[in-house]
Amino acid sequence: MAANASSGSKPSLLSTLPNDLPLEFLQKITQGFSKDLMLGQGAFGTVYKGTLQDGQPIAVKKLADNSPVPPKKEFQKAVGNLMAIQHTNIVRLLGYCRETQRKAIENNGRYIIVDVVESLLCYEYIPNGNLGKYIFDKSSRPDWKTCFEIIKGICQGLCFLHGGKDTHAPIVHLNIQPSNILLDDNMVPKISDFDLARIFGGEHTRINTVNVVGKKGYMAPEYLYRGEISPRSDIYSLGIVIMEIITGEMNSASKADMSARDFIDKARLRLKTIFQVQKTWTLEYIASMYSEIDPVSLQEVRTCIEIGLKCVDVNQDKRPSIAEIVDELNGMKAH
Repeated sequence: MAANASSGSKPSLLSTLPNDLPLEFLQKITQGFSKDLMLGQGAFGTVYKGTLQDGQPIAVKKLADNSPVPPKKEFQKAVGNLMAIQHTNIVRLLGYCRETQRKAIENNGRYIIVDVVESLLCYEYIPNGNLGKYIFDKSSRPDWKTCFEIIKGICQGLCFLHGGKDTHAPIVHLNIQPSNILLDDNMVPKISDFDLARIFGGEHTRINTVNVVGKKGYMAPEYLYRGEISPRSDIYSLGIVIMEIITGEMNSASKADMSARDFIDKARLRLKTIFQVQKTWTLEYIASMYSEIDPVSLQEVRTCIEIGLKCVDVNQDKRPSIAEIVDELNGMKAH
């Protein structure tokens, strides 16, 4: 997040960046999008670390040619809405770039000059990397207290997106997965990567698309097979992530099982078994996954298991809302 300049001091470059950034500037601060500065790569783009003149880091995502990027005016409007979002558990979008470049490309053995639209998004730099780095490696797994705070933080960020405030319309992220949850110096989770996000306006609660894109293993069945988008699409993805955090296992999705139903069924059987045996053994079982556990933590694990399993119900109408989930995690059961 951009730092506020103290009274009488010179404002940081980060706080004075314009919203619409020149491509030449982004090329310069990433050393020509150097591979050495690559932070991560996904299906729709590559993220690079950029360094401003005063030494402050920034994350620059260069969207791939196959990214589902809308036309310029829609793109600018969507980016403007996303830039208005400020929440502890959401990565701040600081600026964007949308420029047309003339490039020479090969076509049937000959080079032709074509106009190529370059689209980039600039985010605050989060130092600790993504959630997947920690939960799938037993040697780096956080203790349960930290895992629980991470789950709560993800849910609070998603609640802000879905709820909508005066500053923004309700937003469906459509790409909730561990690689898109970044962790700051204090292991506070921040939802990132809004390339696929859909903004709901007016009275719409569900919309449909023929352009279904996303990470296999995290897409809700109604979105994957019918192109139906609603806030409950994110709830399904959230349920998968919660179960991955608890078990430390990555979902086993395949081309034939893109909603990870096999992973869900195995996790349901394993996790429900935990609470069908005597308490002493249960504590030992949970303690084998986490360095410290106590009766309060055990109840938190149980609550998260129950939430996760509700979230991945095939019937989207049976999934809880994110507001209900946050209330439950805070110990205030929704009536």
